[in-house]
Order: sequence, then C-alpha cells, then structure tokens
Amino acid sequence: MKLISWNVNGLRAVCGKGFSESFSALDADFFCLQETKMQQGQLDLEFPGYESYWSYADKKGYSGTAIYTRHRPLSVAYGLPADIIAQMPPDEGLREMNTEGRVITLEYGDFYVVTVYTPNSQDGLRRLASRMTWDDAFRLYLTVLDSRKPVFVCGDMNVAHEEIDLKNPKTNHQNAGFTDEERAKFTQLLQAGFIDTFRHFHPDQADIYSWWSYRFHAREKNAGWRIDYWLCSARLQDSLVAARIHTEIYGSDHCPVELEVAFH
Repeated sequence: MKLISWNVNGLRAVCGKGFSESFSALDADFFCLQETKMQQGQLDLEFPGYESYWSYADKKGYSGTAIYTRHRPLSVAYGLPADIIAQMPPDEGLREMNTEGRVITLEYGDFYVVTVYTPNSQDGLRRLASRMTWDDAFRLYLTVLDSRKPVFVCGDMNVAHEEIDLKNPKTNHQNAGFTDEERAKFTQLLQAGFIDTFRHFHPDQADIYSWWSYRFHAREKNAGWRIDYWLCSARLQDSLVAARIHTEIYGSDHCPVELEVAFH
C-alpha cells in the first residue's frame, strides 16, 4: 500500500503544472493534499478509481486539505473534535485554526489515515502561542485515535525537527518552523507513540528536504527544510517497507513525501 502526502500550495495553480501527471505516476492508494486554497465547487478534479474528501477553510483562498483514496472509509471526520478543543486552555486562536480546513480523518477497519496542515507560527511568531495549543490538541487527538486502532498521519507539520532537517539551522534558530518550542512539541508527539517514518529508514541522511522558499533560488541551491512527514503508530513498525521524498517532482514549493507499507 502506497501513501502520498503533498502540500500543493494552491491546487488550482498546480493543476497547470503537471499535477494530474504526477498523481498518475505516483499511483498511490492514498493521496493526501494540504494547502489546497479552495472553496467547494471551484475545481472538479476527480480520478478514475478514487473517492475524494475535502475540508475547506471558512476564509477564501486559504489553507484546506483533501484526500483521494482507492479505499472507501468506514467514516470521515473533519477538523479537531469539539471534545478535544474543550480540553485545551481557552484560546480563540485555536478555535480559529479549527475553522481553516486543516484536518481530515478517514477510518478503516484496522487503521486511521489522518492528514493535517499544521498552522504556521508566522512572522514574528505572532501565532506561536496558539500553535502550541494546536500541537497539544492534535497530539491528544492522535493518542485518542491510537488507543482505538493504529494511525497513519501525514502532512505539512510546519516544523523541522532536528538540525539535519534544514539547510541552515543556525541562522534559522527561533524562526517560525524551527523554534525550540515547536521542535519540543514534535518530540512530544513522537514520544507519545509515533514513528517519523523517513528517519526510521534514513536516520542520518542529510541534505534532503520537502520545502524550499521561492526566494533566493532556494530550490536550485537545495537550501530547504524537511517539514512534510508521514508518521505512524509505533506498533505499525513491522509493516513499514519504505519512505521516500520525491525531490524530482515540481509544481509546488513543497514536493511529495511517500510511505510504503505491507500488512502481514
């Protein structure tokens, strides 16, 4: 079973840059998208053999997620559940983030598939406090799901976990996506029982990234960040076959990341 995650940075834009060809070539069972930047009805993009599920932001042209799948789910959920939000400290920023189409969960008989577009802490870290609350809420949500059945979770998590995960860690320290606080929350998520599948297979591989700024010819120079992930419940470790980052695929400022699994 192959699972793909890709922040497309505007699905309508990337459709003019070979998206359908990349979709077909990757030939995934699950194809999860982040930052679709769409409202319902703005694009009719279906593929034979796939069902699709969409979560739209209330704000037009912003955020948004989608999943194409060959496997009909038992149930579909959008956003973080109200009971999870209620367990967090009061935070209007968190409530706003939960209206931005950031999470889709598909339930199957033996596992869940979750895609997330984690909020960016933004320039000046003005959204960092709410981002911390989001990370706590999302981790709690995943642990609740994991208590029921194993979880595959993917997406643009807007954090480079370790120094190996970005080109210039020293000059980016305490910038959005590489603050001590965000990195610590990601460590907590892994410690809650999840595997960073790329690092599972490639623990020491440097200079491979999933996002590059559009500025300063960053992609040409490979001055990037690894902020797109496939994580899974630790008890799925024996099912993992391979994890890849498709740096050869263009169209967005991110590239697709892949997980291959085989259930025994």
